[in-house]
Amino acid sequence: MFYKKRRIYLDYASATPVRKEARLAYEAASSLVGNPGSIHKEGVEAKRVLEESRAAIAKELGCKAREIIFTSGLTEANNLAILGTAQKIEREKGSLAGTHWIVSSIEHQSVLECFVEVERRGGKVTNIDPEANGVVSVQKVENALRKETVLVSIGWANSEIGTVQPIREISFAIRAHPVRETSSSNGAGEKKTRENIIFHSDAGQGPLYLSPEVHTLGVDLFSLGSGKLYGTRGIGALYVGKRCEVAPITIGGGQERGWRAGTEAPALAAGFSTALQAAGGERHIEAVRLTRLRDQLAEDLLARIPKSIVNGDMKRMLPHMLNISIPGINSEYVVLALDRVGIAVSTKSACSEGRLNESHVVAALPGGSERARSTIRCSLGRDTTERDTFYFLDQLTEILKKMPVREM
Repeated sequence: MFYKKRRIYLDYASATPVRKEARLAYEAASSLVGNPGSIHKEGVEAKRVLEESRAAIAKELGCKAREIIFTSGLTEANNLAILGTAQKIEREKGSLAGTHWIVSSIEHQSVLECFVEVERRGGKVTNIDPEANGVVSVQKVENALRKETVLVSIGWANSEIGTVQPIREISFAIRAHPVRETSSSNGAGEKKTRENIIFHSDAGQGPLYLSPEVHTLGVDLFSLGSGKLYGTRGIGALYVGKRCEVAPITIGGGQERGWRAGTEAPALAAGFSTALQAAGGERHIEAVRLTRLRDQLAEDLLARIPKSIVNGDMKRMLPHMLNISIPGINSEYVVLALDRVGIAVSTKSACSEGRLNESHVVAALPGGSERARSTIRCSLGRDTTERDTFYFLDQLTEILKKMPVREM
């Protein structure tokens, strides 16, 4: 079969290209010279673009504009959510001693490393493993809740295997749990305060294919990254609901309601908001198209490579994701061989690529290290065609025929 010689990008989960509408919005706003904090004409214009972008993102999330805090990306949004909560507790109580935190073991490193820091500061952390299909059990979360629990963090859709978590049901379990009452003394006597368990979720690429309305999902903190959503790189956002507050982890001029210091970037915000709005307009049709492409690819792949295993639950997975394990292969060798024939895929999250020998996400599923060391992640996108998936499968099959099998 003849194929046009061009690069085939099947790594949309790592980073998405900037879509045309977002690029044009960014370019239109990039001529702004004013600082949004200035009161002269140029500053007021920059502020207008920034606030219009904030309002557009809030509309997509079904929340108030003031509840959106711009960050430098998804990693900072996760850090601000988790460590910002920790910082607030430390300011009020002096330490994290006596606090309890819950996180799933399959989160992105930008979440997991925050909990390592929480433990270093004295907090107690419970890590919850997923079920065999990669889904975090509501019952496990419910069973892990304690009276000392202050925050739960479960990602909406996993960045490696694509499983969509039952966020709404988890939020019901969290809110049904008895709230804590703490006592403090002031000049007028003892004051009792009811403290909510805060629910954080890393949105990942969920907003591309699922409605991101925060009140329907039941989240208190919701992290977004423009670079995962066909928007401009270098910007993200954190939704901070009315049930919680965070303390700043970056100190400076007090921008973003005092929660995130640093001069804002109106042009990046314009590209971000435009991309998120565009995603909302094509969410359903793209989900249907990519599900069909992904399911056909999975069916053909399992037929041609019988030993391969799909990681995650195909019925509870983002439509563009397909993560497989092929026992006995060197996954990094396969990825590099595919790269040489013009195909970009990955072995796991790009942040862990080349650093860890195995996927910590797949390692949490049955099969252990062998399954986790043999993973290939394909993630489709707006430009992916059936021709691309056929070519990928043909090339993968040829590469596997030629490579030596690793000892199990």
